[in-house]
Amino acid sequence: MNTMITPVVLCGGSGTRLWPLSRKSFPKQFVPLINGKSLLQLTLERVRPLGPGLMIVTADGHRFMVADALQEMPGAAQVILEPVGRNTAAAMALAALLSAHNGEPDTLLLFCPSDHHIPDAQAFARTIEQGVPAAESGAIVTFGIVPSAPSTAYGYIEHGAKRDDGAHEVRRFVEKPNAEQALQLLLSGEVLWNAGIFLCRASTLLQALQQHAPDILANCREALPATLACPPEPAAAARRSTAIEWITPLPGAFAACRSQSIDYAVMEHHADVAVVPYPGAWSDVGSWNAVAELSPTDADGNRIEGQGLAPLSRDTYIHAPHRPVVALGTHNLLIIDTPDALLVAHRDSAEQVKDVVAQLERQRCAQAVVHRKVARPWGWYDSIDLGERFQVKRIGVRPGASLSLQKHHHRAEHWIVVKGTAEVTCGSETFLLAENQSTYIPIGELHRLSNPGKLELEMIEVQSGSYLGEDDIVRIEDSYGRATLNPVTTP
Repeated sequence: MNTMITPVVLCGGSGTRLWPLSRKSFPKQFVPLINGKSLLQLTLERVRPLGPGLMIVTADGHRFMVADALQEMPGAAQVILEPVGRNTAAAMALAALLSAHNGEPDTLLLFCPSDHHIPDAQAFARTIEQGVPAAESGAIVTFGIVPSAPSTAYGYIEHGAKRDDGAHEVRRFVEKPNAEQALQLLLSGEVLWNAGIFLCRASTLLQALQQHAPDILANCREALPATLACPPEPAAAARRSTAIEWITPLPGAFAACRSQSIDYAVMEHHADVAVVPYPGAWSDVGSWNAVAELSPTDADGNRIEGQGLAPLSRDTYIHAPHRPVVALGTHNLLIIDTPDALLVAHRDSAEQVKDVVAQLERQRCAQAVVHRKVARPWGWYDSIDLGERFQVKRIGVRPGASLSLQKHHHRAEHWIVVKGTAEVTCGSETFLLAENQSTYIPIGELHRLSNPGKLELEMIEVQSGSYLGEDDIVRIEDSYGRATLNPVTTP
């Protein structure tokens, strides 16, 4: 591809449709779904060759998971950290404003969701190239998927005649239809599935927003000049070649922005919109049915991942990476097993999973929001056991990373190193622990855990005390800008 394009990866999401594998704190684009890779990693691999630049728009709370996905990606990236989610119109406005701020208002921006699966990267690149002439002429180009069935899960784009620039006119956008409407749309032969992928100049999008959604543009413009660009953390920079520029919009101005999709805010009203068909394989991985279709079937239509067994069963999908899961004599079931939650659903009810998650949230069920294993900027922890006055965690610390210097008012901690080397600060002492060695952190004592080695540190932490909540942390110093003299909610 000769034309330089700046990909903009839209990395939002609520993590509800693929529960319990995805959660609000761990949306589906971060889940390793395809051959051990996440959808975000695959998206970055697909769009990176299109141009030297890269932007990502994501939630502030997903910052370090994005950094992990960028670990193997060469080159620089600008990552916009939204303080709150405000849908695609605001996210795209921020990226276009940042492009103009970079002195590149006429750069072609390719907006891509981070959670789609498009296995043929070369076919994708060729299709994007077909949209370049229309985008350079001032159109907003969208890319529609050639439908393979009368699906009710997607919106549709009805296209018209072919334009001189090779794209097609857009007659209208169609909401997700019912089954009868979907069949009629498919039989017309003039519709495509709306994939939410857009190509246009930054200046074109800014003009369209000014025309159709000036309030969204104004709020984003007010938020962007107050952003701060933060350098990569020392430990993270040491383990990757990617230079990441973190950009945080001013929270108050951005929170005041109206939440609306780009389709409603701009696309349905704009005069110069074109569409290019994409005929290749594509999935938005938007339900467990869609995930199941990524796996091969046996003779009875069953699809098994991990340690699943489906004797005497038909058309049953089992996701069982951790332990044996047996479905005996079942038909048309989805069974998704995780360490702390289990979903069993009829295939016809896959779209209602998000409603169940909402119910669990109303009941204040922690599993609706977070996994047992939680990602942290320094690594991860996994709460493997919890009882009255005690809790047991596995903790992994990346090479060169450190937890904050902190103390607890209500709990003591026992640390046992099982892999790697730990540097421990406890009070006025700092010392090393090798594998199979342990130490004790008394209640109220200042302490810090670091990994000075080149391999991941793994340890077992046993907490004991009258209160074990994550808000019993007084953080004194922190490598990730989180130091506070008040109790906080993350270690």
